[in-house]
Amino acid sequence: MSTDLVKVTINGKDFQVAKGARLIDVCREKGFDIPSFCYYADLALQASCRMCLVRIEKMPKLQTSCTITCTDGMIVTTQSEEIEKAQRGMTEFLLANHPLDCPVCDRGGECELQEMTFDWGGLEERFTERKNYHAERYLSPMVANDPQRCILCKRCTRVCDEWMGEDAIEAGGRGAHTVIGTYLGWLDCSQCGNCIEVCPTGTLLDATYRHQTRPWELAQNITTCNFCSDGCQMSLGSRGGEVLRSVARDRYVNGINGEFLCVKGRFGHPFINHDERIRTPMIRYKKGGKLIPATWDEAIRHVAERLDAVADEHGRNAIGVVGSPRLTNEALHVLHKFATELVGTENYTTTDRFSLKSFFNNLSAPLATPRDIRYAKTILQIGGDPGELQPLTGKAVRQAVRNGGATLVLVNSVPIRLREQAKVFLHVRPGTEDAIVLALTDSADDKLAAQKAGLDAEAIDAARQAIANTTGDVVILVSHEISNEAQAIIAQLPSVFAAEGRRFLFHPLPFYNNSIGAHDMGMMDAATSPLHLLAATGSDIRALYMAGSFLPEQLAEHEDALSRLDFLVVQELFENETTAAADVVLPAASYAEQDGTFTNNSGLVQRVRQSIPPLHQSKPDWMITAQLAKELGMDFGYEMSASAVFRDIAKNVPAYSEMSYPKLKDETNPVQARYAIGFSDSGNTDVLRSRVEALPDNGEKINVTPDVGVELFRLGMLTDKVSQFHLLASGNPRPETTAISPLYQITVEAKRRDAA
Repeated sequence: MSTDLVKVTINGKDFQVAKGARLIDVCREKGFDIPSFCYYADLALQASCRMCLVRIEKMPKLQTSCTITCTDGMIVTTQSEEIEKAQRGMTEFLLANHPLDCPVCDRGGECELQEMTFDWGGLEERFTERKNYHAERYLSPMVANDPQRCILCKRCTRVCDEWMGEDAIEAGGRGAHTVIGTYLGWLDCSQCGNCIEVCPTGTLLDATYRHQTRPWELAQNITTCNFCSDGCQMSLGSRGGEVLRSVARDRYVNGINGEFLCVKGRFGHPFINHDERIRTPMIRYKKGGKLIPATWDEAIRHVAERLDAVADEHGRNAIGVVGSPRLTNEALHVLHKFATELVGTENYTTTDRFSLKSFFNNLSAPLATPRDIRYAKTILQIGGDPGELQPLTGKAVRQAVRNGGATLVLVNSVPIRLREQAKVFLHVRPGTEDAIVLALTDSADDKLAAQKAGLDAEAIDAARQAIANTTGDVVILVSHEISNEAQAIIAQLPSVFAAEGRRFLFHPLPFYNNSIGAHDMGMMDAATSPLHLLAATGSDIRALYMAGSFLPEQLAEHEDALSRLDFLVVQELFENETTAAADVVLPAASYAEQDGTFTNNSGLVQRVRQSIPPLHQSKPDWMITAQLAKELGMDFGYEMSASAVFRDIAKNVPAYSEMSYPKLKDETNPVQARYAIGFSDSGNTDVLRSRVEALPDNGEKINVTPDVGVELFRLGMLTDKVSQFHLLASGNPRPETTAISPLYQITVEAKRRDAA
């Protein structure tokens, strides 16, 4: 949008606004409400509901404000008898097929059509034609549909196309018989539910929540999603200590994701109140015995005595401390303090799948927010699949290309769905992403990189030229496929392509909601994870204190590692493979039951707010660690206050200095951590070149595009507790009838969890 200002007069008042700004947005920003249904910011224009009518001087008839851009001297009237008469007439058309079932509609109290009709009152109903009636049905395990409530705004179809790139839902039929539907009547997509979120009426509904409660009966609490590293903001609706739904609806929250959520963020919350939650502390008094319920005082005293005994007999480094990248910053900070200041061990880390320590140590440009990605001119993605693993990032990339004309340069060993938006796609052999990183820094390595990756050198040069020809923002997405040396070099790439008018930004793609926070809190400082140390011959670690669990694949790699321990204590939500080997199990609170912060892949530090009291006898992880520290003789002085822990973080973590909970309260304006930025190679290029030269010159490329949901639907420890995810993980089978919920018709065998 232009930065030039023009004069616009609205209802007799003069305003200076950006030239080319959309009139409906300007009017709303200036406090003049304009009704609309089909208009949705940052989506392609539809202009079908005809509700946003305004009078513009020197134009012969009423105009739709969603299609008008502001020009100098424009004089606009938004309210008059003429405009209201036209809008009332359009509302009659919208209500022509709409049933009067507000008292039983799940959208009642949140329906935009209901609100507009109630605001006006006295609407006539002059249509006597037969209603275009269609029975209620299910479109998937997640989405229910009542077609007769549809007003054909087509928000859902545009969101499915532009945000998700799936085209799973579309309008069918013509004229008065047009209906929103799916191919063969069943949704085969990522089940994000964004079509539900943007629907202004009760046409598309959350099939997991419908008929449970009314929206005004819910306590709404704004918090941050606990699944992927995008850190979407959402509102948890709870009643009577039970979380019943999760939404990103802007009437409750307006964060970095707008009204976007993925299938996990929107439908993954039932694990919070699941019956299998660990209810009480448990102690295994002898190896091979059973876990016996105990009080908190007994459990904490037992853990303290055993850790003291191990430290006295084998030394402080015999104790390992392990956190989870799903924990809050507060929990990870207290764990780090526990490990370094109290225990004094060098063996502490998290169970993350890879470390970004090398990337941050060499960072030479700021981190990119989702908005930065959306409006970038060029995006370089090396490895990863944000469409499946970081859906908000995937959505931003897709919109940058489709709506903003950005150039996507994609380097990947898998032909992921985002390749459809790529202008340059370097389809490399698996494990050769490092070769492309090397070549991008120096064209002299093009031939070597092309040989190892199975490409033409011209293709690598095309990628380089796409970056070199950019004026504006270049965003670099960094995934787990590249080595530590490649991380260091890619973090220095801006120095290679520096030019006036070109700004570089980075966007790492870690797996978990607080992977970045785990790095920031110092829990990635250990060179080797305790699990690898445990598996090593002659390991010195004899006791392990864990907040969270090892991943199943980590335990499969070192099957007998935990059996070598003298003592293992685990804080968790559910019993799993790790707790099965534990000597003490402590019930931890979920993210919905505590206050704290998460740091997302943009470096944005966002609040986690308590929605319900902790279930059973569970406690926040940081509180458990602080209680154990006090039993061991060190009082951290937090006085049961998460804000006190965060004050300690702000004091000791430079990137978080001057932050506080009050400064983080506005989700519309999140605060970004201030990471150190500098330029230094430190010999990483020579090490990386040697690594690339050692790669094989042959290898089969992966030519199959992964199915939608290959990662989103994979059952983890949390999604395993959601019945609908079992259907999705089993291929989303279509039931015999769509009039009844699939959960009552289809039984699938329980599958082994693949990820935590």
